[in-house]
Amino acid sequence: MKINIQSIPGCRINEYMLVLNPHEELRNKITKLRSEFSETYKNSAALLNKPHIALVRFTQLEMMEERIVNRLKVVGMGFQPFKLSLKDYGSFPSHTIYINVTTKIPVNNLVREIRGAQRLMKLDAEHKPHFIDEPFIVLGRRLMPWQYEKGWLEFSHRHFTGSFIADNMLLIKRRIGDRSWQIAQRFDFMNLPVTTKQGELFV
Repeated sequence: MKINIQSIPGCRINEYMLVLNPHEELRNKITKLRSEFSETYKNSAALLNKPHIALVRFTQLEMMEERIVNRLKVVGMGFQPFKLSLKDYGSFPSHTIYINVTTKIPVNNLVREIRGAQRLMKLDAEHKPHFIDEPFIVLGRRLMPWQYEKGWLEFSHRHFTGSFIADNMLLIKRRIGDRSWQIAQRFDFMNLPVTTKQGELFV
């Protein structure tokens, strides 16, 4: 018999996302673009949260949060800040238009480090963590075919440039069914020599 885990008292389940945040000026620039896109193409899905680069999304019991935070703290301590460059636009045909992240290698290296904690992020067989190997910042998502076609016709010819120093990552969360995200924890990149042994203490 399969137990419905959400019916057990105290077993609160959250959605989590680990993200890189652009600085305020760049965030405002992207937010303005999103509003313009939303107005022109009647799509507000991307306006629900602030512009970010997602690294991993997962669903997990809240009681696991502390262990995940401890593990990610070690990842952050051992990682060095890096510059991220954004240039022009890309798309996932028929549903998403995004801003390209051209600095892929350090982001992929960071995601590889975070994968070490995937066991802690897996709720059950149906809820495994989703690691994002292709970094991007959403402009419009959950687009209907006409929104995608018209939007991509315009943005495939438009230009965008921006950059920021990624010196931390944020763990954000929301209750299942909620719309807005809250910050659960910030992890600064300290470039310290963190040994595997220390990492293993938190597993």
